[in-house]
Amino acid sequence: MAHERLSRDASEPLWMQLMTALRTQIEGGLLAADQPLPSEAELTDLYGVSRTVVREALRELVQQRLIYKVKGRGAFVAPRKTELRFVGSVSGSADDLRESGRRVTTQTLRQELAEADEREAALLRIPTGEQVVRMRRLRRVDGQPWLLVDTALPARLVPGLEKAVLENQSLYDVLRRRYGLEPDGADRWIEAVFPDEQDAAVLEVTTSTPLLGIESVSWLPDRTRFEAYHALHRSDQTRFYVGIR
Repeated sequence: MAHERLSRDASEPLWMQLMTALRTQIEGGLLAADQPLPSEAELTDLYGVSRTVVREALRELVQQRLIYKVKGRGAFVAPRKTELRFVGSVSGSADDLRESGRRVTTQTLRQELAEADEREAALLRIPTGEQVVRMRRLRRVDGQPWLLVDTALPARLVPGLEKAVLENQSLYDVLRRRYGLEPDGADRWIEAVFPDEQDAAVLEVTTSTPLLGIESVSWLPDRTRFEAYHALHRSDQTRFYVGIR
């Protein structure tokens, strides 16, 4: 592990210099995810500072979510979480992920014509029983299950979509190219949920694993609602960003 002595004559306090040095190594990839950091005693010797300085630097890195601590074992580099913006925008999650450089695959588990249930009808503002294209899709990121989405769209807006090949495609791209549907806005609700046995098996988690439940409805420029979905999101590798202006 690269290191250098800290300057007692610098304007920044020693703990901040140490925190910056460690953060630079983490962000530069010199310290990998889940790799243990040197012990407090080792950091004290490596950088020529006191235990108090080391503890303050590590405390700040924990606050920044760059490291985590395990009681009795020490400090470890936290896995990087991709910052996603789709919750606060009209972009799709696949677009967001690809922009972050992740490998994204999408598997269609179900795709059919069906009658809108009460919840779908309320979200889409259509009569209960009107035909919708209903689909269930599993998105994987870098090979791991990441998002399980149940989507409903009014069939009159997307004729033939129930037969379209959607494997490894962005649904929003298909809607734009094939039907000229361009989202103008969306409402999304987020809550902590636990999956049932079936959903847990698909996402490869246990039923006691907390997930983020996301419910969404999107509309076109003329305010026609064209998409409603409920998603279960594994949040252990990502975090959401919502800017308020």
